[in-house]
Order: sequence, then C-alpha cells, then structure tokens
Amino acid sequence: MSAGGRKLPAGFGRLWSAQTVSSLGDGVMHAALPLLALTLTRDPMALAVVAAAGTLPWLLFGILGGALVDRWDRRRTMWIADAARAGLLVIPAAAAVFDVLSIPLLATVAFLLGLGGLFFDTAASAYLPDLLGRDPAFLERANARLRGAQTAMSGFAGPPAGSALLVLGRAVPLLADAVSFALSAVLVRSLPVAPRPAPAARESLLRQARAGASYVFRDRLLLGLALRPAVGNVAFLAVETVLALFAHERLGVGALGFGLLLTAEATGGLLGAGIASSLGRRLGTGTALTCTATIEGLAILGLAAAPNPYLAGLALAVCGAGMGATMVLGPSLRQAIVPAHLMGRVASTSRMLAMCAAPFGAFLGGWLATSYGVRSPLFAAAGLLLAMTAVTATMTGNRRVEAALRGSRLGPAPDARIAAA
Repeated sequence: MSAGGRKLPAGFGRLWSAQTVSSLGDGVMHAALPLLALTLTRDPMALAVVAAAGTLPWLLFGILGGALVDRWDRRRTMWIADAARAGLLVIPAAAAVFDVLSIPLLATVAFLLGLGGLFFDTAASAYLPDLLGRDPAFLERANARLRGAQTAMSGFAGPPAGSALLVLGRAVPLLADAVSFALSAVLVRSLPVAPRPAPAARESLLRQARAGASYVFRDRLLLGLALRPAVGNVAFLAVETVLALFAHERLGVGALGFGLLLTAEATGGLLGAGIASSLGRRLGTGTALTCTATIEGLAILGLAAAPNPYLAGLALAVCGAGMGATMVLGPSLRQAIVPAHLMGRVASTSRMLAMCAAPFGAFLGGWLATSYGVRSPLFAAAGLLLAMTAVTATMTGNRRVEAALRGSRLGPAPDARIAAA
C-alpha cells in the first residue's frame, strides 16, 4: 500500500484487515437483524425500536466516551470492545436456538453492540492519524481503502450472506458476526501502540468532554462537517427502518431480493469511495461534499418513486456512491485539521451528533409509515437531505477548507509517527 509513492506503515495493513473482517460480520447483521425482527413482528414501530436501539449509546455516552478514549490506550480500547461484542452475540444466538428470541432482546443486544461500537469507532478514528503521522495524503488514501473495504464487506458481500445464513437458522448470522468480532480483536491487538497526548493536569472527565464539544461548535467548518451526517442520519434511518417493509410490500421482493438491494447500495458506495480523492482534487473538498450530498437526496427521491426493484436498486447504488465519497472526504479532512490531544473528543462529538439524530429518524420513519404509508418516509428523507445541503454549503466551502488546512500545521513531527511493526 502506498500514497504518493510512499508506503503506508505496515500496521495499517493489519488495521485494514481487522476492519475488513469485522465489516463482513456487520454486513451479515445489516441484512439479518431487520429480517430477524420481521420474523417476530410486522409492526413498524417495533421495527423502529430495534433500529434505534443501536444508536442510543451515542446519545447517552457519546461525549464522555470521546473523553475516555483520549485518556485510554486507543489500541487496547479497540480490541477489548471487539472481544466484548463477540461474547455478547452468543446470548441472542442461544435465544434463537431455544426459540426465546424477542424484540426486547434484539433491542437490548443492538444497544450493547452500539455501545461497543462507540468506543471502537472513536478509538479507531483517533488512532489512525497517529498511525499515519497525520499526513493528509496518507489519511485520504487510508480512509478510502478503509471505506472501500467496509462498503464491499458490509454492503456487497455481507447482506446476501446474511440472508443466506438466516435460511440455515436464526442463530447462524449472529454467530458469524461474533466470529468476525473475535478475529478483528486478535488483529487489532497485534497493532503497534500509539503515543497518547499527555492529559491535562487535574482536569475532570466532564470538563475534558465539554472542551471537545466546544471545539466543534465554535468552528464553523467542523460544525458543518458534523451537521451533514447528523441530518443525513435522520433521513437514512427513516429510510432504513422501513426499507425491508418497502421492498416486501411495494417492490415484491423476498429476503434474498432485499439482500441484493443492499448489495446494489454497497456497490455504489465502493465506487464512491474509489473516486472520492479524484473528486476532491477536481472540485475541491468543500464543493465535492456539497455535490455528494445533493446526489444522495435526489437518489432517495428516485427510490421513493421507483416502480420496480431494478430502478430501486439503481437509486440505492447512486445514493451509496454519494455516501461512499462523503465518508472518505469528511473524516479525512477532520483528522487532518484537529489537534491530536482533542481527536477522540472531536470525533466522538461529531459522531454523537450523527448517531443521536438516528433514533429520531428511525421513529420518524415508523410514524410516517404507520400514518401515511410506507413510501412517505422516503419522500421526507429526500427533502431533509436537500435542505441540509443548502444550509451547510457555505459552512464547508472550499475557501474555508483551504484556510483550515493552511492553519493546521500539517507537517508531522518525528515523534508523532508509529514505527511500522
């Protein structure tokens, strides 16, 4: 692996492998979890509870989690979180075997998996700039590879596998995800240890958490980068909550067809991640982010109006392309401009805003589907995405991005790098 003719540290290959295998398990669950819930109920609000539960930890613990990650060893935080999630999934698998699986149990497991994801994702986001010496070219290419692997596994390969494994038994996809977390934990544990910024003397955890949140809200660029996924998650969770039901009732597809629809979205996401760097260079990062957000909104509108699964799959692929490019450009920019000692808190604050918005989207989707029909959440989501794009366009414009990069002192200090192991 190289960036601009320079090789990425060997440790990145292990991090990439860990996230790739874990993403495969996530893709299995992405299709299996709503289908498992559908075997227990057809109530849209009950499905919304399961969809929202995984995002609630960010609402309850997001900012404090970032402060803890800035205190803890980030590599250790990642592997312990994955090991804990592997053990957790044994519980619903056993419940499925003994036919005592329920919506409350699925919601509880989704919540605890989300809590583990909070610590893992925050630690990984803070660890990567240290691993790569905060080099912006490395960060963009590394995030593109990570996002590409995540999209390929969690969207392209995982959902059809999840649908197929569910045919073998309700416990099978749960155990498959547990194995993926266990393998990821082993790989992460072998990574080099990153240097931790010295903690501020006599500073309380709550005060550190507030400092990270304040840093985001006082910076218009960082706030704009955080608002995009926050509003986007309201829209996307409104869609995701009813997507299985929409596919079944409006498009006439079964479990396998639903998995293939998710695969179409992932295929677009893989393409978007691959062209993100090129878009950023040609249009500028700010303009590229505005374009990808507009594409997402128009694609969801097309999904709502799709008369058959083929056009629905095309709309999901276009939406996935916009999301894939956004998820490379946005995090890479944030990792390049945020100081190392604030990275965990800024990352968790940004992610918290996005994830806290998601439960509202899930319940909005359930309520709209119950009150106005299964297509109404999709039309509402498209409107939200397009409105968000108009509001945040100036906050993340090219001039503001270039000024932030100039002021961030990007040259990596020698002690900021981790020796390749």
